[in-house]
Parts: sequence; structure tokens; C-alpha cells
Amino acid sequence: MGLLKEFKDFAMRGNVIDMAVGVIIGGAFGKIVTSLVNDVIMPPVSKLISMGGSAVSFKDRFYLLTKPAEGVAYDSLEAAQKAGVAVFAYGSFIQAIFDFTILAFCVFMMVKMMNYAFRKKQEAPKPAEMPAQEKLLVEIRDLLANRV
Repeated sequence: MGLLKEFKDFAMRGNVIDMAVGVIIGGAFGKIVTSLVNDVIMPPVSKLISMGGSAVSFKDRFYLLTKPAEGVAYDSLEAAQKAGVAVFAYGSFIQAIFDFTILAFCVFMMVKMMNYAFRKKQEAPKPAEMPAQEKLLVEIRDLLANRV
């Protein structure tokens, strides 16, 4: 029974719950950033790289490491991989770098905003606290004023 209690104490700590919430929000945030990269940023970049031609999915950029059968061409990375051809999939790697860079920048901006808000909170003037004696004297004064 001690192990179960110890696990419950560990799992119910505030920082463990905060971490779990952070992981869940981070996963959802990662999906948003991936969509931003794949659906908004990469299409124009791919169009620019293809020199004004038809935009090609950046993930489909690859280099064949083995010579394909004569007359066979692979129009996508998936088709080449299904055929069992060895490929150097540099487009997927570049896509992962874009995803990471944008996600890291978004997290940096979020932390920067939180630090700014925290600094402002610390700089805000705190209301003056009266010592206990002064509070008591104010209460006595108010009671005497109400008595008359």
C-alpha cells in the first residue's frame, strides 16, 4: 500500500500536473505550427524554389541513390519508397528544419512575452501595508467616531 500512496503523492504534485498540461498544450501547439509551415509558408517557398513553375511539395524533394528500371520515373518520394528504391530524402529533412525553426521561434516569443508580463507585474507598485499597530489605532478611531 505504501507504493500506491507514494505514486499518488508523486502524481498529484502541482508541478507534475503543470507539466502534463504543458505537454498537452505543446502537442496542440505543435500541430498548429506544423499546419502553418505546411499550408502557409512552404507552398510559396516551394513555388519560389521551382522558379515559377508548378509548386512541388517540398517533402517530395529527393535524390535517387539507385538507378531505377529503364523508363520508370518516380513523381513523389512515397512512390519511390514503395518501389523499394533507395532515396536521399533531403526535402523531408529541410521540412523538419523549417518546422523546428518556426516552433522554436514561437516558443521564444511566448517566453519573451511571459517574461515581459512577469517583469511588469514585479515593477507595479504594491499597495502600502499598514503595520498591525496602525491598523488597530485606525479601528479604535473609527469605533470612537461612530460612538459619538
